Amino acid sequence: MNALLIILIIALVISGAGLIVFIMLHSGKGTGISDAIASSLYNSSTGTSIIEKNLDRITIVFAIVFIVSLVLLMIVYPKGTIG
Repeated sequence: MNALLIILIIALVISGAGLIVFIMLHSGKGTGISDAIASSLYNSSTGTSIIEKNLDRITIVFAIVFIVSLVLLMIVYPKGTIG
């Protein structure tokens, strides 16, 4: 295996796992049951905007790394030429 292939696959796996984790950490924006339960547990107006902004930024970085590594894998190794 090529060193470039290993680096791209590692970047793809780590960014994919990071996307899953950070998307799941986002708070719900709806008015459903989960929002009603969450609003009764804590006050959502105290300092969560900074946390949400940072969470959005981290999610965007993981998404960009995921897309770039996926496109680079498609360009460098087209049609299953790995192997």
